[in-house]
Amino acid sequence: MTLLSRGLIAASAIALSAAATPVMAKTFIYCSEASPEGFDPAPYTAGSTFDASAHPVYNRLTEFKKGTTEVEPGLAESWEVSEDGTVYTFKLRPGVKWHSNDKFTPTRDMNADDVVFSFERQADANHPWNQYIPGLSYEYYNSMDMPKLVKSVEKVDDLTVKVTLNQPEAPFLANVAMPFMSILSKEYADALEAAGTKEDLNNAPIGTGPFKFVAYQKDAVIRFQKNPDYWGTAPLIDDLVFAITPDAAVRLQKLKAGECHLMPYPAPADIEAIKADTNLKLDEQAGLNVGYLAYNTTVAPFDNPKVRKALNMAINKQAIVDAVFQGAAEPAKNPIPPTMWSYNDAIQDDPYDPEAAKAALAEAGVENLQMEIWAMPVQRPYMPNARRTAELMQEDLSKAGVQANIVSYEWGEYLSKSMDPGRAGAVILGWTGDNGDPDNFLSVLLSCASATEGGANRAFWCNEEFSNLLQQAKVTSDQAERTKLYEQAQVIFKEQAPWFTIAHSTQYVPMRQNVTGFVMSPLGDYTFETVDIAE
Repeated sequence: MTLLSRGLIAASAIALSAAATPVMAKTFIYCSEASPEGFDPAPYTAGSTFDASAHPVYNRLTEFKKGTTEVEPGLAESWEVSEDGTVYTFKLRPGVKWHSNDKFTPTRDMNADDVVFSFERQADANHPWNQYIPGLSYEYYNSMDMPKLVKSVEKVDDLTVKVTLNQPEAPFLANVAMPFMSILSKEYADALEAAGTKEDLNNAPIGTGPFKFVAYQKDAVIRFQKNPDYWGTAPLIDDLVFAITPDAAVRLQKLKAGECHLMPYPAPADIEAIKADTNLKLDEQAGLNVGYLAYNTTVAPFDNPKVRKALNMAINKQAIVDAVFQGAAEPAKNPIPPTMWSYNDAIQDDPYDPEAAKAALAEAGVENLQMEIWAMPVQRPYMPNARRTAELMQEDLSKAGVQANIVSYEWGEYLSKSMDPGRAGAVILGWTGDNGDPDNFLSVLLSCASATEGGANRAFWCNEEFSNLLQQAKVTSDQAERTKLYEQAQVIFKEQAPWFTIAHSTQYVPMRQNVTGFVMSPLGDYTFETVDIAE
């Protein structure tokens, strides 16, 4: 019997000094790629696989069936929708237990008060729990125009909640299945407020999920423990450890050495070696994602679509896919991936043509252009190496007479600064779909609503015709009609070019051969309640 098979690991190996794990306990070790921005799922959108923390700790009203984007019951065991599509009545599961920790023991089960609290704290800027940590930004809630959409959230009784919308919203049930709409305990929040430790909502989370939060050592490790009171199917492992390992090569070394069971985001250059290793296995699927370079369309000369189109022609996209993604990606021409319904394949991508790009810039009256390209300091599922990507862009742009300087910041600062409307640079970022609906890409990332303060539109691009098409698509449940509207929106996007679309990457998940039960998600989630370690 190996240490790994029984889930034992030396405390020094993961910088833990906690009490020894019981001999027969199963510990699953996940070599995650980044530290969390925080443990509150609502204000953060970095896309780290730690966003999966919303899965071990929290639950939502609706959830996605594993391996799909199909919505199924979660904390709401059922729901009814009014004929006009504006009133959702959720029936909550009875007997759902909240976690406890060393500072809090719940006195009641999850109920409607918690649901109302979880909506209202994001919706109301004056709510005492909206800015319980100064500077929080609820990008998802704002970018999806939820403040205008949600008219009211009312407690009917302890196990019934009525959500009234100002208009129909086709993806609403999928939207509330996203991590940002995880349900938090109002009783816990009240206890923290009384104790003067409101920040613990973000530092010491409790939820109703399959695993309980135990401890976090910054940039080192996060520990979770099996929740014996979980309302769903009990996890097969006893302890879940996130061993934070930013470097992909080091993650792979740990996986090969048996120091972890599963890792995200292998380097493209390592894929063939992983396939050849008999101790490992590799799951793969087309990623529901897009990587992009977002211009600041409010700052000259990037406020001119002709300039943006010219810059797009100056960059050799295929060379980036070959060199950075090592072929494990498809060049992107649209802001949504080709695996998503409503993808407009008739659109022609901007050709790579440095001479035409130079001529177009001259025609637009732009000479000796200097610009910044912001390169992410971390690896993401849609971007394995932003620095190398920026270097290739820099080289290509120079051929069109454009001097590009590469800048970067620590990841949290990068995300914060990229939201500044006065930002000078064009930003490399990307997106992995949250719910399988085109609206989750187009509205969240590119609508006028998301271009306002607190939104996720890093191009600050507001095109009324584009946004009106998205709005029309939201209020009909006819997928054929929605498809037509989204196809038209993609035409406008391509004409206006707020982004240089880079690639849609293939997703790979390497793991030890003895790992069973892991299910890849098209949404990029890493969940562990069904995993096991074979003897």
